[in-house]
Amino acid sequence: MSLVLTMPRAFTSADEAARVLLARLTRWAFMALGVVIVLAGIAIAPLPGPGGIPVIVVGLMIIMRNSFWAKRQFVRFQKAHPKTLFPIRRLLRREPEVLPVFWQSILRMERVVLSKERRFARNLRRRFRKARA
Repeated sequence: MSLVLTMPRAFTSADEAARVLLARLTRWAFMALGVVIVLAGIAIAPLPGPGGIPVIVVGLMIIMRNSFWAKRQFVRFQKAHPKTLFPIRRLLRREPEVLPVFWQSILRMERVVLSKERRFARNLRRRFRKARA
């Protein structure tokens, strides 16, 4: 009978330690990629058109998928401003609804920027519904 006590190891094998290290490095690499994409979106933002906003959103989505702290901050901000972040939540789902979110954002921007007579997307939708019926 042996009286030697064995210390519990943090990892049972070198393979498991390598897997954990690889997972952490991958998560950090994706977070760095997300930061680079956000910075690229900020650099693109002054150019004409909405080019910077979608790029920034994609970068933030990558960061949120890989950072627990960012997810917590997103949930806090979402509770404070639910209508603002609803489209982003739809894009973060496992099967994102890209086209409906894009269409809703076009209609919202149209409502903010254009008068009722000049809203082309709304009128296009009405014509399409009449043609289908």
